[in-house]
Amino acid sequence: MDLGVMIEGQEGLNWDRWRRIIRTTEDLGFESLFRSDHFFSLSGPHDRDALETFISFVLVAEESSRIRFGPLVSSMTFRHPSLLARMAAQIDLLSDGRFILGMGAGWNVPEHEAFGLPFPPVRERMDRLEEGIQVVRALWGDGPVSFDGRYYQLKDAECFPKPAQSPAPILVGGSGEKRTLRIVAKYADEWNAVGQTVEGYQHKNEVLLGHCDAVGRDASTIRRSMMCGFVIGRDEDGVRAHLARIGEALPMLTRGNPDEVLEGVRNRGWLVGTTSEVVEQIKQREELGIQRIMLQHHAQADFDTLELIAKDVLPQVQR
Repeated sequence: MDLGVMIEGQEGLNWDRWRRIIRTTEDLGFESLFRSDHFFSLSGPHDRDALETFISFVLVAEESSRIRFGPLVSSMTFRHPSLLARMAAQIDLLSDGRFILGMGAGWNVPEHEAFGLPFPPVRERMDRLEEGIQVVRALWGDGPVSFDGRYYQLKDAECFPKPAQSPAPILVGGSGEKRTLRIVAKYADEWNAVGQTVEGYQHKNEVLLGHCDAVGRDASTIRRSMMCGFVIGRDEDGVRAHLARIGEALPMLTRGNPDEVLEGVRNRGWLVGTTSEVVEQIKQREELGIQRIMLQHHAQADFDTLELIAKDVLPQVQR
């Protein structure tokens, strides 16, 4: 199992903190670093710092040498796919081939309204995601690209420089059974199952296998990953102390009786418990074929918890 760190970049992330997170993730031995792609806080005041996603990845490329990184995920409603392809290719080259382009259809209505971005119905958003992936793939390939889609059109477009990786990986996040998982089956190098319990993941994976059969794709060529919230400690007191630190950063996540909160997040697929209990939960997911877990680190300034995971969890689960 590969363990990565996942940061909600819209929840108060500033440059000093981001730089420290990059260095900590690399120095402690985590496999990867991912962050969300949003314009303002989804759970607090809108005056929190929210670093622009792709500009922040330039810093990761420059200040790390080992970890893989990328957006989890970039909304197709935010950027034209030709721009997305160019930015991703150049970040991948700058990092010597460590970038993973995560893509999704977009979902947060207030964000689009605030910044004047169109928010089409779900069917159009899924169509745009599918076309957008095709545009990105084509621009990363050889020769001038002409594309005549319903939403995107290119005429003799060329994208230089190319990504360092060939092919550069595309991750698709989400678990919608009719469209998202079919898009995964057709185009994705990696599928990220967001917010799934073990039982939920098993069902969604069966749906994905069906789509792979329908489109003639070898399902084993698709890497499985999962973003997981987590609450962890050396003992029960440590677990509750970590929950309290999450609550200081994001009060909406922890309102109520602590025991009820812990049970509630566990039922939403979070990893919850002592270090030994979390190790077992990670191994359970590995047995299902999940190859990478992105640990959703809500208490961004809590570096002690990252050190705890690096010391007591990583050696037992990471390849």
